[in-house]
Amino acid sequence: MSVTPVLDQLDLVCADVSRTLAFYRLLGLKIPRRAMWVTASGPHHVRIAMGGMEMAWDSVALAKAYNKGFRKLGRGGNVVIGFSVATRRAVDATYAKLVRAGHKGLQPPFDAFWGARYAIVADPDGNPVGLMSPVDAKKRSAGPSL
Repeated sequence: MSVTPVLDQLDLVCADVSRTLAFYRLLGLKIPRRAMWVTASGPHHVRIAMGGMEMAWDSVALAKAYNKGFRKLGRGGNVVIGFSVATRRAVDATYAKLVRAGHKGLQPPFDAFWGARYAIVADPDGNPVGLMSPVDAKKRSAGPSL
């Protein structure tokens, strides 16, 4: 009998959990205090439900405790953590709000060839966070020549 794995969690390890949570709250995520596991040394695990999945954040200390293969945090990976926003204007407004707050813009908002408005901002640990509007078929264009 074959069992197909189901993607149900995105867990980010953070150099500074509080700073990272501030970024995601600024993005618009609702992260209640009751979702946090905090010890005397600070927050170490946070988990919220999101659209049939869970998003979680862990401290480096916790990651080292449960993952013998944990590597030092770097400049982010090649995975884009994508969030949909309600409108094309919301992409621009959210991007501007995050960049004004000091977060690095990696891709300014633009009209993507697939028909969405799209932008990317780095979270405090360098993870690329994508912001995408709904696709508008009238805004589609030829893709890049690759």
